[in-house]
Amino acid sequence: MGGNSPAARQRSRGAKRQVAVGVACLAALVAAGCGDSDDASDSGSSALGAPDVQTTARETDCTDWNDATVEERQIIVESIAEFEGGAPTGTTGRTLPDDEAYDLFQRTCENDYASAFKLYKIYVRAAAFSSEQP
Repeated sequence: MGGNSPAARQRSRGAKRQVAVGVACLAALVAAGCGDSDDASDSGSSALGAPDVQTTARETDCTDWNDATVEERQIIVESIAEFEGGAPTGTTGRTLPDDEAYDLFQRTCENDYASAFKLYKIYVRAAAFSSEQP
């Protein structure tokens, strides 16, 4: 029973969520320019400031959203907007205003059935119907 019990799976999922939110927060701080280097050509940097930001933004789901603080949620919204807006590739994609994305995630993630929904997928589908042009 031990490792496959519902309680064990829930603890494991909670630990994964904490790590994902922590990485998103750390990546956002790095992207905000905490370092002294102005050189974006450093081998470890990307358009978002850290190579793992794209992965984190694409892995975050509604369970992560519901477990996050308001500050962490803002970081999640900004990370997804930056990634989907084309920052890593130098292109321009459709984005939502941050307050609209925040409200969208709040409405969607309050439903129990949405716990595994990926936030970036919710975001890009809403942005596709947005009147905002890139």
